[in-house]
Amino acid sequence: MRDKPRDERFFATVNPTVFTASALIVGGFLAFGILLPAQATALFEAVHDLITAYLGWSYLVVVTFFVGFLIWLGLSRYGRIRLGQPGDRPHFRFSAWFAMLFSAGMGIGLVFWSVAEPILHYQNPPTGPGGTREAAGQAMIYSFFHWGLHAWAVYVVLGLSVAYFSFRHQLPLTIRSIFYPLIGDRIHGPIGHAIDTLAVFGTLFGLATSLGFGAMQLNTGLNELLGMPVGPVWQVGIIATITGFAVVSVISGLDRGLKWLSVFNLSLALLLLAFIFMAGPSLFLIRFLLESVGGYFQQLVGLSLSTGAMQGTQWHEDWTMFYWGWWIAWSPFVGLFIARISRGRTIREFIVGVLALPTLFVFAWLTVFGGTALHLEVFGGNAGIAAAVSEDTTVALYRTLDALPWSTLTSALATLLIATYFVTSSDSGTFVVDSLISRGATHSPRRQRVIWGITEGAVAATLLLIGGETALQGLQTGALTAGLPVAVILVVCCFSLMRALRYESTESDIQPIARK
Repeated sequence: MRDKPRDERFFATVNPTVFTASALIVGGFLAFGILLPAQATALFEAVHDLITAYLGWSYLVVVTFFVGFLIWLGLSRYGRIRLGQPGDRPHFRFSAWFAMLFSAGMGIGLVFWSVAEPILHYQNPPTGPGGTREAAGQAMIYSFFHWGLHAWAVYVVLGLSVAYFSFRHQLPLTIRSIFYPLIGDRIHGPIGHAIDTLAVFGTLFGLATSLGFGAMQLNTGLNELLGMPVGPVWQVGIIATITGFAVVSVISGLDRGLKWLSVFNLSLALLLLAFIFMAGPSLFLIRFLLESVGGYFQQLVGLSLSTGAMQGTQWHEDWTMFYWGWWIAWSPFVGLFIARISRGRTIREFIVGVLALPTLFVFAWLTVFGGTALHLEVFGGNAGIAAAVSEDTTVALYRTLDALPWSTLTSALATLLIATYFVTSSDSGTFVVDSLISRGATHSPRRQRVIWGITEGAVAATLLLIGGETALQGLQTGALTAGLPVAVILVVCCFSLMRALRYESTESDIQPIARK
């Protein structure tokens, strides 16, 4: 019997060192969490407190640096350099490209927190009394800050660097390639293996946390619509179902499965956004958006470097420092995926498309959903949304929809949106892990992708079973911890990218930094 072609054999493209190290880390982490859940939670909380107390300020500095660096780079002469060879052009149309990068970057998390976060800031602001009109206005500015330029800048730094070194200089589509200008061919040795293994860890566990949140909110939505009981067992069933759909999508590939599902996601999100805007306090939302955007840019520098040193509260540790660590820990996943779909775009197009436009969309989304909830609370005679959020953050969106017309229909659409974002997050995560394990290969055996898709669902399900939301909170702390070494990688990205860009003066003058 004839052998299968090399690229179709099972595990044909796997890097054995990265695969083995990743499997041991994931297995050890799960075993620790399952066998000693209390000790695992205590350890993660101790590490979390150590990082926020002594190193949290470093997150604020580096993420603010990323924003400034990218704005300068986009406006500089380097902005016209193409992520690829001079003749390359984008493979995906702009609408499909934007839909995929947004679905991977924030889709499911933004739906989860779009009402809950502004309401929580309204109730418990870092300064001043809560429950006032001033607190409501500032709550939206805080939400913009956490989901705006800084968050997307983290993704851009890594995604842009990987895309540049891979498509411009024919290096593997993995995180290790960023280090080539600094360590040369040693990226193919133990140092490179360690970098990619760390990226696999951040991707798997960051995604597992997001899937866990999505499962809990889906469970709440199905309880609202169909009366499904709420609990870990039901949430595990939801994860299993969604993972099945994600596996089908990942088998279909980027061009058919993930692309069209991402376009559907964005279309459904825009439909829901338009309905809430028209059914809600439309004029107020327009004014609130302008006011909040103005306040955001007025306070941007102050917020960027605010540590709460004189406030004596945990607000900055619980929100800003955690978010920055969270985005950093997720950057290998989102950055590598965005890089993979961005061949042929210029550096300036990449920065505008991944930094500026998603930020504007986030502002509109948070204003319509969070602003509607705040309007109901402040001007609607205490709609009960804040009280519900205090008890369970997963009901925030549904309590807001209940106060508007056609609540059953909109709740069903919101639940469908969460489910489809759930699928695209799992799908894109599978492509990223598969690429990291497979030496940066963009094509690998389908069965290999299926295994990683199932593994992601299994990690999230296991964490739900061993501790429900508590386990997910512990995992978030683990992601914050993983963000610390990744932050170092991101700083290296900036300096390595600048070193390589100095070799180029025009788009037609490519001086390869790697041996062909």
